[in-house]
Amino acid sequence: MRKTGKGLFLALVLAFLYVPVLILMVYSFTTSTHIGAIRGFSLQNYVTLFTTEELLGMIRGTVFLALAAAAIASFLGTLGAIGSFYSRKRTSSFLAAMNQVPVVNADVVTGFSVCILLVVVFGVSKDTFLPLLAGHVTLCAPFVYLSVMPKLKQMDPATYEAALDLGATPLGALGTVILPQIAPGIVSGFALAVTLSLDDYFIAAYTKPATFDTISTYVVNATKGAQTDIKTALWALVTVIFVIVVLIVVGMTLRGARKERRLNR
Repeated sequence: MRKTGKGLFLALVLAFLYVPVLILMVYSFTTSTHIGAIRGFSLQNYVTLFTTEELLGMIRGTVFLALAAAAIASFLGTLGAIGSFYSRKRTSSFLAAMNQVPVVNADVVTGFSVCILLVVVFGVSKDTFLPLLAGHVTLCAPFVYLSVMPKLKQMDPATYEAALDLGATPLGALGTVILPQIAPGIVSGFALAVTLSLDDYFIAAYTKPATFDTISTYVVNATKGAQTDIKTALWALVTVIFVIVVLIVVGMTLRGARKERRLNR
């Protein structure tokens, strides 16, 4: 009974997470204009998605923003983690606590604060991408910090000191000793930062230029009066994003399994 209960609970959780996405995936291959009545099979939604310049421009802009924000956040988060790791205990604890603030803080507060700071205080024009980029870096950098810090704690600190004793400069030891050992954490942090940027709505809504939309803001606005073909094309976009994420996760899982098997031989 206990095993059956656990299985039912797991099935309910998985259904709650994935059934809505699977429903949209099914409707993306139909001619239906609304959820509730499945009509004939069609690929028109995918044709609209990949031939409408408005949608393609929105997707390109969102992906470029996510990659740029993730790159900057990875640099800052990695430096912050290294600096905190090699600081005194009190300083390290303070930095770790401060890093938690953006993590637990509401996105709407972060977006509004960045907008007020850059646009109102420093006079940066909201027609530029600087407030939007700064907001996404603020959102992502703490998570890179959290991804890199465990790798630093697993590292043998004596290797860095040994590199210095053998004549390496601090910068050279950083590049040849520390960074290779924490590279998996940096990669994981970068991937997480890309996901967070793609997923964000509130920060983008407060900081984006009026003529620019991310996927999140575009989808929300599309529910308020966009053309029917655009709305249904977004079902296809959901399917494409979901399939890409599943392929990435499966690929990373298989790669990790192969690496573990090699280590156990």
